[in-house]
Formats: sequence, structure tokens, C-alpha cells
Amino acid sequence: MLTHLFRSEPSTPSAQTHPASEELDLKKIPRHVAMIMDGNGRWAKRQGKPRTFGHTYGAKALREIVRYADSIGIEALTAYAFSTENWKRPVTEVSFIMKLLVEYLTNELEEFKKYQVRMRFIGSRKELPDLVLKKMEEAEQETKDNQGILLTIAINYGGQAEILHAATEIARQVKAGTLQPDDITKALFEDHLYTRGIPAPDLLIRTGGDLRVSNFLLWQIAYSELWTTDVCWPDFTPERFKEALLSYQKRDRRFGGLTKKA
Repeated sequence: MLTHLFRSEPSTPSAQTHPASEELDLKKIPRHVAMIMDGNGRWAKRQGKPRTFGHTYGAKALREIVRYADSIGIEALTAYAFSTENWKRPVTEVSFIMKLLVEYLTNELEEFKKYQVRMRFIGSRKELPDLVLKKMEEAEQETKDNQGILLTIAINYGGQAEILHAATEIARQVKAGTLQPDDITKALFEDHLYTRGIPAPDLLIRTGGDLRVSNFLLWQIAYSELWTTDVCWPDFTPERFKEALLSYQKRDRRFGGLTKKA
């Protein structure tokens, strides 16, 4: 059932039947697309390479998706790069991911500035290495006035931790007497999330074949459309991304209500 609802249809070699051969309706482009970039390690293993090889190619795939998304008018992309649970991985892999993030932010910053990409990071910054924090802060500061697509990278991020963080902040304000319990609304709660100011994702994409949200944007994806594919992230091209968008454009988004036809 879940596979039928959320997984992309198998690709075919014929351009006439391939979903990506269809034209996007640029009037129905989602404002915000969130992505769980899964499958880097498995992709590398299938080629007889170390898992770190997959992370390197995954970074290249993200670059292409950002360019394509910006070109068709998507306002925001949020990419799940490193979760609070990923610290459980081997130290060598974690260290490589942190080094790769530093390189990515160093090498891509000038292009982000050229193409008006605005960068933002969500997640806890407490456990991150100093150099990673420095590069994150530089990227945010140097792109904060850009007018193009907003690229948010979730690093050391967990949806449950984010909700606890928001609840704790609000509880402190109530205890201090600066906020009353009756003042707590959905809007106020969302203003205490890491994603404050960013609209909820219209579409959540997961690569790598798994059918779960893996503690990603748990509050924000309440009514997001879901789309998954067996394709691992390093092989996720703009054409694959277009398939997800075409599927999204065929959905009937009711947000718990009924359509006029119903």
C-alpha cells in the first residue's frame, strides 16, 4: 500500500512514456521541497568503493539539484545532510562528512553568491567541530541578502529534538511569566522551531528506497506530499527531480478537507 502511494513508478527507456518527458506546469511548482538524501553509502558499496566515495558524489548531486530547482522557480530547498543519530556511525565516516561539508561550503560559496542562493542551517550546533561552525556562519552571513532560492541544510538535526527544544524555550518563558499558557498557539510554537520563517514543505522526497521519514521535519511535514524512489542520492539527477515534481502536480491537496468535486 505504501509503495503504491508514495514510490515513484519504475522508469522506462522510452522517452514517450517516461514521466520526465512530460512538461511541468510552472504555475504549480511547489514553494518548498524537502529532501532526505539517502543511499550514498550503498551506492558506493555497489561499485566496490568505500562509503565516503558515495558522500563525495552526493555533494555533487546536491549542487545540480539546487541549480535546477532555482531555475524553475522553487523558493526553498531543505536537505537532510546529517542527523542526530548519524553520530553512531564509524568515527572515520563522521569525520569525512564533516570535512566534506567544510569543502562544500568553501568551494560553493562564490557560486552561491553569484546565483543569489541564500543559505541557512538547522539543527543543534553544540557538538559540531569549530571549523564546520565557522564555515556555516560565513555562508549564512555572506548570503543573507541574496534574493534567490533558500537552501537550508539540516546538520546534527533531529525532528524530535527540535520539538523538545521549542517546547523547552516556551516553558521557560511561561515560568518567567513573560508568556501565559493560553498564549501558546500553532504560530507561536512554529516561531520557536529551527525553521521559523520558512513555509512548511509542500513536497518531501526520499531517495534510496526506504519508506520512512527518519526523524526529519516531523512538525513541518504534517501535510507534505511524499515521494520516494529506489534511486540512491548520487544518481538523483534533475530529471529524477522532475519526476517527483510531476507526481506532485497530479496530487489533490485537501489538507483534511474535501474538494469541490467530493
